[in-house]
Amino acid sequence: MDVEENQSLNNSTITKPGKCISYFKNNMLMWLNIVGIILGLVVGFSIRPLHPSKDALLWIGLPGELFLRMLKMLILPLIVCSVISGSATLDPKVNGKISLIALVYILVTHVIACSIGVVLSIVIKPGVGDTINDGFYKNENMLQTQDIFVDLLRNLFPNNMVEATFQQAQTKYSKMSETVIRNTSEGLVTENMVTVTKSNGHTGGINVLGLITISAIFGIAVSRVKEKATIFLQFFTGATEVILIILRRFFWAGPIGIASLIAASIAPVENMAQVFSQLGWFVLCCVVGIILHQFLVIPVIYVVIVRRNPYKYMLSHIKAILLGFASTSTAVAIPDMFVSCDNNKIDKRVSRFVIPFCVTLNADGSVIYITCATVFIIQLTLGTVTPAQAGIVIFLTSIIGTAIPSVPSASIVSLIIILTSLNIPIHQVALLFAVEWFLDRIRTQCNVASHTTCAAITYRICRHNLKTIDTNMDIII
Repeated sequence: MDVEENQSLNNSTITKPGKCISYFKNNMLMWLNIVGIILGLVVGFSIRPLHPSKDALLWIGLPGELFLRMLKMLILPLIVCSVISGSATLDPKVNGKISLIALVYILVTHVIACSIGVVLSIVIKPGVGDTINDGFYKNENMLQTQDIFVDLLRNLFPNNMVEATFQQAQTKYSKMSETVIRNTSEGLVTENMVTVTKSNGHTGGINVLGLITISAIFGIAVSRVKEKATIFLQFFTGATEVILIILRRFFWAGPIGIASLIAASIAPVENMAQVFSQLGWFVLCCVVGIILHQFLVIPVIYVVIVRRNPYKYMLSHIKAILLGFASTSTAVAIPDMFVSCDNNKIDKRVSRFVIPFCVTLNADGSVIYITCATVFIIQLTLGTVTPAQAGIVIFLTSIIGTAIPSVPSASIVSLIIILTSLNIPIHQVALLFAVEWFLDRIRTQCNVASHTTCAAITYRICRHNLKTIDTNMDIII
């Protein structure tokens, strides 16, 4: 649903049947996804008593697999183009303190939100029970904790830009067995000793952290050279728009893919009650996490800095929040966020920069969902989550959360990125589509609330410095 369509719908005086038709037309993809969910549930439960063979399950799940492959195909260009175009808008010389405060707010709230999601998932344990493994995942190389973080730093600073597009660093263990004869009091004893040596190796998969680092460096460099890199920036900005258009088109294949994935996930499961119990706990994790963050963490930050009633301020943005909930896209709510910020007497030089900046980089509700979903799938696949994995999930999601596009269901793409980085199979993502239509709206309205709070906090801190900022500042409208 774009802004023009939404505004025309609100301002028109058409009849009730006409409004209903417009509503269904503007939300066609959502209803088709619901139909796909229902169809997948019906097909899955219908063929489950027949105990379909692995070949049958392969063909049932093939459309869904192709749908996921289409999404994964866009991971590389999406990361590179969106991070370059987004970081290029950071111009410390022009926007100065405004950019810095907004960026600090985004990073701090992301870390807090990710921590809430991981802690809730570990405490509630939505995925602990009968693991859904099916022999697909086999971890033959269990990395040590220190090696995981070393690999994380190596991936953060890749030594080859091209290699980062298809490989990531991973410590390799080489085992060498040798026979040793020892002379003991009982005579000669033969023992087999295994020596483990570590070496720097690689594993297949996109180096997400490395690409973010490289792209951010290029983006910041673009903001420094300004006019000389106009064509360069226009290319990546245009490429980002093209990718988002392709992504929106791909999501129209979602109903078929969702039906296929859900049916293929339900058909082989024996303990169905356990699975739906786990899914219910997963939804609880997400909702509780978002409620805690939106109505406790964000208001506390607002009160400490702005020193006003946070709930009254949040209520003044209710139209933008509801629009984000209805459209599942924060970009659609930008005009309403501008208006509500103006009504709260926030300087336009702040709101016109901070709101689009947050729409590009800030996604508190989304990172809570991603962390809960990641831990949930790890628990389904492996049974437990190690402290090292939890730390990596928080770190990865905090960073990747700054590159989530403001389109419906974009968090699914980010979830796939993180699972791929952790070498966790993505097949169980299909289970999440059953509740995606609801959780997508919950996390989007949380994102809108966080965007407007960031604008208020940035203005509060920078209001005395606005007179010193160049009046010809490039305001993003």
